[in-house]
Amino acid sequence: MYVENNSATLSKNDFARLSGFIYDQCGIKMPDSKKIMVEARLRKRLRELDIHSYADYCSFLFSQNESGEEITQMVDVITTNKTDFFREPKQFEFIKNRALNELINLDGAGIQRPLKVWSAGCSTGEEPYTLAIVLNEFAQQYSRYSFNILATDISTRVLEKAATGIYEIEKTSPISHNLMQKYFLKSKNKEKKLVRVIPELRKAINFQWLNFMDDDFGINEKFDLIFCRNVIIYFDKPTQDRLIEKLIRYLKPGGYFFLGHSESIFNTNLPLVQMVASTYRKNL
Repeated sequence: MYVENNSATLSKNDFARLSGFIYDQCGIKMPDSKKIMVEARLRKRLRELDIHSYADYCSFLFSQNESGEEITQMVDVITTNKTDFFREPKQFEFIKNRALNELINLDGAGIQRPLKVWSAGCSTGEEPYTLAIVLNEFAQQYSRYSFNILATDISTRVLEKAATGIYEIEKTSPISHNLMQKYFLKSKNKEKKLVRVIPELRKAINFQWLNFMDDDFGINEKFDLIFCRNVIIYFDKPTQDRLIEKLIRYLKPGGYFFLGHSESIFNTNLPLVQMVASTYRKNL
């Protein structure tokens, strides 16, 4: 039986080992200011594994190969997953009012072939479901309009939640009453205060695990829209540059790339033109 040792602390040496490991595995930079956060988040793992010190935990973690179960668990615990429905709404307005029409005019995206969208770093699914709502609303203008969405994340925990499409009702506050009625089902148990995305939208999204640090993403298609918002802020500058270069290879010429509003691209060698804040188009 595990008896919690409240005096157990994460030493500077073990934090350095862990932060280096997290950087190698995920590309996420953990400065010294994150030591207390890492210590707190890993404490539950020590309890669950009946491990009594962070030093012993590090030894256990580092003894595994890259596909080790504890590596997955550690990543789930350490990674931050903050997201909302219709977060940074001006980008969705840009898509609806400009980008989708321009992609139709370019090569019939959505009509002559399905529009392809990638939500890279999808967290618990609010972003890809927002995209699905926006695209489905846009599709009402046409007798036939189709799209599919790939949603990826490094955390298996958030992907499992996202795939269910189940959310606490308060999480849906940014969504209008009209859209709530169209795209969400209320739980039969009123006490739970849960809603679920309708099956038609859930079927439009393919949730997959993906690590941005992998050389090969295993993706054999290109996209019209790529969202990678509020992700690169966790990486250092060289890692940001490498990741953006890699993502742009999966973007069709004329396609759009979206970052979070606190993020920017400074590499002028990329084949991108800024359209509005944090929104870029790939050169034709």
